[in-house]
Amino acid sequence: MVGMLAHAIRWWALSLAGSSLAFSGFAACFLAGLLLTPVARRWHMPFAAIGFASVVSMIPGVLLFRMASGLVQLADGSHTTVELISATISDGMTAIIATVAMSLGLILPKLAIDHLGEKSAGTRA
Repeated sequence: MVGMLAHAIRWWALSLAGSSLAFSGFAACFLAGLLLTPVARRWHMPFAAIGFASVVSMIPGVLLFRMASGLVQLADGSHTTVELISATISDGMTAIIATVAMSLGLILPKLAIDHLGEKSAGTRA
């Protein structure tokens, strides 16, 4: 359910709000992190397992494959053009930025909620 909601947020941000791939992935993963952290704590489940399962399909795999294809063509050396180099770098950087944004979006809510939980547990003792 959380994965479906995260995908809906990502789709909305990409298509209707016109945001970038990185920002839409960050927003979707942030929402997933907010929703899954209490679930993981309550049910004593590993956050990494349920969090990754919810957002793994948002990883920009097509950009990574296009970058890899460009690198293979560059290694061949016979088709090296400025456009190929530019497209390969662009695909790779976009994929890296989107993946880092998704990672931060998923982990920041967990860290914040865990930190707040530790503070409240410390005041009770």
